[in-house]
Amino acid sequence: MNPFKKLAGETAYYGLSSIIGRTLNFLLLPLYTQLFPPEEYGIVSNLYAHVAFVLIFLTFGMETAFFRFSKDKVNKQDVYNTTTSSILTLSLLFLACVIIFLKPLSQLIGYAGYEKFILWLAIIVAIDAFTSTPFTLLRLQNKALRFATLKIVNIGINLGLNLLFFLVFRPLSMSRPDSFFALLYNPSIGVGYVFLSNLIANIIGVLLLYPELKILKLKINFALLKPMVIYAFPILIVGFAGQINQNIDKILLKYLTPAGQDPMYVVGIYGANYKLAVLMTMFVQAFNYSFEPFFFSQQDSKDTRKTYADIMKYFIILGWLIFLGITLYIDFFKHLENAAYWEGLKVVPLILFANLLLGVYYNQSIWYKLTDRTKYGAYQSLIGAGVTLLINFIFIPVIGYMASAIACVSCFMIMVILSYIWGKKYYPVNYDLKAIGLFSLLAIVLYILSMAIPYPSLTVKLCGNTVLILVYVAIAWKKEIKKIIRQ
Repeated sequence: MNPFKKLAGETAYYGLSSIIGRTLNFLLLPLYTQLFPPEEYGIVSNLYAHVAFVLIFLTFGMETAFFRFSKDKVNKQDVYNTTTSSILTLSLLFLACVIIFLKPLSQLIGYAGYEKFILWLAIIVAIDAFTSTPFTLLRLQNKALRFATLKIVNIGINLGLNLLFFLVFRPLSMSRPDSFFALLYNPSIGVGYVFLSNLIANIIGVLLLYPELKILKLKINFALLKPMVIYAFPILIVGFAGQINQNIDKILLKYLTPAGQDPMYVVGIYGANYKLAVLMTMFVQAFNYSFEPFFFSQQDSKDTRKTYADIMKYFIILGWLIFLGITLYIDFFKHLENAAYWEGLKVVPLILFANLLLGVYYNQSIWYKLTDRTKYGAYQSLIGAGVTLLINFIFIPVIGYMASAIACVSCFMIMVILSYIWGKKYYPVNYDLKAIGLFSLLAIVLYILSMAIPYPSLTVKLCGNTVLILVYVAIAWKKEIKKIIRQ
């Protein structure tokens, strides 16, 4: 089967789950921004940023190790048992520590009085870590449809519970405080129902994974675990540094924003507008789910490196199209959030570009996984994390959340450059830099034109921007897309 069509087919399934899931999740943004002021919504952005870091530690890079060792070992079941059992053990230890030290932990991260939220989030992240391996097994088995279905159902349940709590129980509880509905919605919890909905959805998600969990035997082969951990440890560093690059801003903004500017208000504005880059995030995530097993399976094929180079080119072409689609129609997308949040729209182009660079990095950095040089992934990510931290620490007190957006672009740009340089040495791939440069320049020029043209009205502006997008599509079709379809 044509490798492009195989990857495209799997990406379509993963993309379907990502697109539908993220779309359902994204529908909550208008709800949250209508119900909660920026300083209250900032709690959601800030605490979920903490969760992202914990999840990296609990999974310990073992998902990639699962792919790598399942390819080499005859007994894949042993790999599955060892991976899942070790993650479960670590997750239970983490959960026990949170329960024991709940109050001081909540005080430490600045959420004294919000112990319920912290406990719910701890259970959420423990479940996410435990179920990561069954989902990885589905990817390894090329069961993209089941993977997509489970993800969509989980997010659908989460969405439904949010709507139930905030649009049904909340108004009924407020209008009838002495009724049964007062037991279903406690105003003092408020934004905490975001976390409670997630928790209930995760518990149901575990039950839906029964077919994958019933084949699990809770035992650890320590002779197998040791080389897996050695392989995975640099990937843990990569993941941790990657979370610094993607989520540390929502934590640092709380502490580095001058108190007079209301730090949680700033976090809320930034977090909400960060979500407007959701289409690019979905595209990158869908690709990331499908590319790793695909690349490992194609490793021994002839013309492998040409395939990698072509995939990079087409990824970038589509990525720039998404960038233009959102930035040129930002006057439409901004209505998905309350007008009180619009002041942060200026970060959207930067976040879109940063996510595109992240996708390029995912594509490009496969070389260190294929050659077992995972330490280079750690080097790249640590350098990127250093750049992120430096820019945030220096400039957040000066220019606020714009510093965080600039830091995102800077760190991923540097990581892409470093990966390209080291990749040329250890696993050279002849990327079509001419085509990549052409479409990147074309997209940037069209974006600048859309900003520079003095349109007399919004209707004319949207029509004009549509023409600019069609120009990009026409050129992409003529020069590249037709080639894929004809193969």
